Order: sequence, then C-alpha cells, then structure tokens
Amino acid sequence: MDLKQLNYFVSIVDHRSFSKAAEKLHISQPSLSNAVKSLESELGFQILDRNTRNIELTEAGTILYKKASRLLLEMESVKKEMEDVKNIGSGEIQLGMIESVKHWIPKVILQYNDDFPNMRIKLTEVLSGNDVKNSLRNYKTHAIITNQFIQEDDIETIPLYNEKLVLVLHQSNPLTNKTTITFKDLIGEPFIISSEGFQTREDVLSAFEMEGVIPTIKYEIERFETALSLVREGIGISLIPENYLQALPDHTLVKKCIDSPSLDRTVYLTYLKNRYVSPAIHAFINKTKLFFT
Repeated sequence: MDLKQLNYFVSIVDHRSFSKAAEKLHISQPSLSNAVKSLESELGFQILDRNTRNIELTEAGTILYKKASRLLLEMESVKKEMEDVKNIGSGEIQLGMIESVKHWIPKVILQYNDDFPNMRIKLTEVLSGNDVKNSLRNYKTHAIITNQFIQEDDIETIPLYNEKLVLVLHQSNPLTNKTTITFKDLIGEPFIISSEGFQTREDVLSAFEMEGVIPTIKYEIERFETALSLVREGIGISLIPENYLQALPDHTLVKKCIDSPSLDRTVYLTYLKNRYVSPAIHAFINKTKLFFT
C-alpha cells in the first residue's frame, strides 16, 4: 500500500465515479480499476461496493477513506512546507490584515526593512473568522492581524492591543454639540454598519444590545472608507475603530467617544502553530508582537 494507491482510492470516493477520478488523475479508467483491485488484494478485504449503480464504501472502506484523507492532507502540508523552505531565497512574507491597521503597520514594516531589506511583503485584507482560518490553513498567508478571536488547536492567537469603536458624524449633526453622547442619543439616527460576516458588525450590534437600544440600520458597507464617504455627505453615522481614525480626512467629519465598555475590542496576531517559517518571517512576527510591548 502506497500513497499513490491511497490517492486513487480517495479520488474515486470524492468524485463518486471511476471515470471522473481517472480524468482528474490523468490515467485510464482500466488502470485506475486495476490499482484499486490491487489495493484490495493487498489489504485482504473489499473497500468499494460495486454491486450498486453508485459507488459505495464498505465498512472497512469507510475507515480507510477517513485515515487516507487525513494522511494525504498531511502530506500536502509537508509538500507546501518544503516548498516554503526551497523558496526562502525568493524572500516573500504573506501578511493578512484588517482595514484598521493601516496607520501602524507601515511603522512595523519600516523597522523590519532595516534588518531584511530584500524581503518582499504581500499585504492582503482577510476579514471574517472563517477567512482567517482558511487563509492560514491553506498557506495563503504566514500570519494575519485580525479582530477575530480564533480559538483553534492549530492556530496561535496573540492579543496585540485594545481599541475602542468611536462614533463618526458629519459636522452638521446636532449630536456634535453634546458633551456626552449615549446610545439612547443614537435612536432614530440613520446608521451605517459593516456587512454580515464582519466582526465589527457583531461588535457594534452586541454593544447596542447590551445598552438596550435598537439601531436604525440604513446602510451596509464592507470598507470603513465607504462608511466615511457616506458620513461625509451627512446621510448617516457610524462606529469605526479608533486606530482607523487617527487622521480624519477632512473637517466635515467629527469623531465622538461614547463612554461604554461594550465598545472595547481586541486586535490579535494569528498564525499556524506547527507551520515551518523561515527566520526572516519569524522575525517579522516577533517585530509585530514587540511593537505593542
């Protein structure tokens, strides 16, 4: 029994067809059938039930399929890690991030460039919790800065800093004249909120719920810049991470803090625990951690 035989078997089960699996594997269907028969002969038991129109697993085949799938996935991870080792010379870091880190991540990169001037850095936005997990596990990113708390056995999640969500208004909004703003002051105001699947949306709705207030959701957006453009026209208000608002683009926008612990959130650094990374990539992860200590 070898990996090629197991790959053939798993492919047949996944495609529910000898012909489709053969096409995918670029071998003839008779060769694929013979490979499975050879595997069954070696094992001493039947793994596929061929007495039905559809391909069905026997009880032993079900067990083998689960074990083989896990083994092949692990081998794929090993191959990708070896590619990483081979490609260290290409010198690229793949970093996922949320939109609100745009003001401080350049400072980390500037420090990093002093030690690793030849490394390339690829920055991509990774937003939802599922996207974070999939991106790390599929080796699309080496590390991700996120406001999602990821609790998985294979993923390290390190808190970097806490920040508040702050209210952004057009300068003509009467609320800008109030010294103190509460959630009740926001009742009836046309509210701009992140789309479903974004952690910021969950944070905002949770804050309103804790305060016993229902927001009047008028607009849904995917980027904070879009929210600010709507506020700039005076057609709504929004709650935005304070780090994103370090420098407001113009005087038409006013930010106000709402005194509520429900608007506090944490930003995390996440990466795979057992993935091999080059010393250069490990150094970038450490610099990001140390930036907030």
